[in-house]
Amino acid sequence: MFQPKKKRPRIRKTMSGLIALTLLSSLVLPSVAGAEPMEPSRVQFTDVSVQAGQSVHVPVTLKQPDYSAVTAYNMQIDYDSSALEIVRITPKYVGSNFPSIVENNEANFQYKIDNKAGWVRIIWADFTAGDHPVPVEQQLFDIEVKAKNNAAAGTKRLTVNREDAEHWSFTNVDYENYTELSGGTITITAANSGGDNSGSTPTPNPGNSSGGGGGSISPTSPVVTPVPSTPAVTKGVDIYVNGQKQEQSATATTSTVNNQVTTTVRVDNDKVINQIGSGLRTLLLPITGTGKGAVVGELNGKLVKTMEGSNAEVVIQTDSGTYTLPANQIQVDHVLNQFGSTVPLEDITIQIAIVPSATSKQTAIQAAADKLENTTVVATPVDFEVKAIWNGQQVNVDRFNSYVERSITLPEGVDGSKITTGVVLQPDGSLLHVPTKVIKGNGQDSAIINSLTNSTYALIYHPATFSDVSSHWSRDDVQDLASRLIVQGTGENVFAPDRSITRAEFTAVLLRGLGLHSPISTETASFTDVKTGSWYEDEVQTAVSYGLISGYADDSFRPNNEISRAEALTIVSRAMKLVGLAQADASETTSLLSTYSDSAKVQAWAAEPVASAIKQELVQGADGKLMTDADISRAQSAAIVKRLLAKAGLI
Repeated sequence: MFQPKKKRPRIRKTMSGLIALTLLSSLVLPSVAGAEPMEPSRVQFTDVSVQAGQSVHVPVTLKQPDYSAVTAYNMQIDYDSSALEIVRITPKYVGSNFPSIVENNEANFQYKIDNKAGWVRIIWADFTAGDHPVPVEQQLFDIEVKAKNNAAAGTKRLTVNREDAEHWSFTNVDYENYTELSGGTITITAANSGGDNSGSTPTPNPGNSSGGGGGSISPTSPVVTPVPSTPAVTKGVDIYVNGQKQEQSATATTSTVNNQVTTTVRVDNDKVINQIGSGLRTLLLPITGTGKGAVVGELNGKLVKTMEGSNAEVVIQTDSGTYTLPANQIQVDHVLNQFGSTVPLEDITIQIAIVPSATSKQTAIQAAADKLENTTVVATPVDFEVKAIWNGQQVNVDRFNSYVERSITLPEGVDGSKITTGVVLQPDGSLLHVPTKVIKGNGQDSAIINSLTNSTYALIYHPATFSDVSSHWSRDDVQDLASRLIVQGTGENVFAPDRSITRAEFTAVLLRGLGLHSPISTETASFTDVKTGSWYEDEVQTAVSYGLISGYADDSFRPNNEISRAEALTIVSRAMKLVGLAQADASETTSLLSTYSDSAKVQAWAAEPVASAIKQELVQGADGKLMTDADISRAQSAAIVKRLLAKAGLI
């Protein structure tokens, strides 16, 4: 009777009887069917977002006037079975506090899922004939929905045919079946591919006065709670505060979710706060013995705020890698503003995670490496994540004010010299450089990656050589940067080291070297000569957002003009602030420039940037001259960018 006309599978008797009760209850309960109340009852499906391959919970709530009460309902929810599947329905109101609601061992709440046809039927009835209706405002049930692994990014809806009484029937004590419906949009995002976009629109942060950019957190979204496939095992663990062991100051819970072993370490926040006072420098959570499993460290907002005041950092140390995160980069005040300024900090959970990348990401990384010549992926790619959770909502902390260090441990037997750089997986499936250096270990080497974002990272071996730099002074610098995907040749095995470089080209090389691949804010540059769709448009926008370029007084950028040494060093000096390199002050500027015979030719606007580059040994001049008005070459650009990264300890 109640099945969709397209298919009538056999339904057990108890469910059929309960559906009949919901549809006929208006005959036995007093009502004024047909009349319309001043205010209808309202059913709300919460709008949610979910990554492909993950599950999300959709609360379904009922709000009704205080003069009305639902005593039975029956609804069939339809969905696109090619993209979604229903995992389970969890009742939130069944009247279980009243034993008389259950008669003859027949439950008063039942549901049936048909993931092949794409529908779920939920029914409930008050067996006490109206003594225990649904309260005025109440969550009825929870739908756990999974986006299939192959689900395309976009929106899907949970829908109900409200014109069909077999699909939508609400019986009220006073008004029969006058109930409105809203919500039900499910936004599917691609499995998080890392890069400078995390799948949600970042909330811009004004940044700092140095032009070094600012961190950002994503808007709130519902928490996705995976269902463990194995029972969780919990035990006490030791942590370290300022290098001193704190026994049993955390608990570690291990379970398996989607074939992924996950260990969650929950810090005893109050115990740590009481022990550290104002002298906390480092909170170390060493979680070893998990192999390739995921590790999540959990602290609350109160502890993070205490650490922030002490300029402390939290370190998550695992078999697959280490994440060293300064507490001030979590930006707990910004997180609090997302949830509401009155939320107690101790109620906010901060999760810091190191997770081996999903198979889909590993496949995408390998596909991107295959498109590059002579490229090998080394070790399993890793995701680094920071989330804040409160009351079923979460925000992702995905950008930072300064470089944050994380490491990937190489498998035993893998030689660190066979790694040329770390790369980040972009949303378009490409691989881009992130500043990386290899550290030799006793048994295993590791790669240290510094980044201003949280992303999916991989390590590659991409040796590069050019025939025209084999005997050139810049050979090592050029080939090192080429192996890092920072510079490219101009033709088959040719680099053209002595060719001049344009303003757009120099900007692009510097950004690639720094690992800056997208703007930090939505503010756009308004240069009159930066064409929409040009190859350098994104680079110019990114450089402007980080305060690296400003253009000319006539609102032009002159992207195709050859860049002078003074102009290049001015951009580099701004990057020095971002990477934490000290610049020359006024007295140093005079002293440093005076040693060059052409110092009088250095224009006033370029004096401090040029002196800063000299101070950090990024340039040396030639024959006692700076030649700031001369064009800079491709080889010189590579050398300056490499020295900048090395001096900052990024490579």
